[in-house]
Amino acid sequence: MDIEISADETMIRLGQLLKFANVVTDGAEARSLLADGAVRVDGETDTRRGRQVSVGSVVDIDTAGGTVSLRIIHAEE
Repeated sequence: MDIEISADETMIRLGQLLKFANVVTDGAEARSLLADGAVRVDGETDTRRGRQVSVGSVVDIDTAGGTVSLRIIHAEE
């Protein structure tokens, strides 16, 4: 499943992005998902909840239902 996420800023923290996209419900769930190595930013596994993800990045998350891909786009004003 591919989802475009519109961001008002040029950067968003990875943990916040996972919550905003409704992939996780809270920080603990995000921490667990990241610790399991189930999250890739631009093709590289990342385990840092505080990682800054920029506009144009693609975040792939392995879930029980398959891989979810989030593409970060800049919000149009």
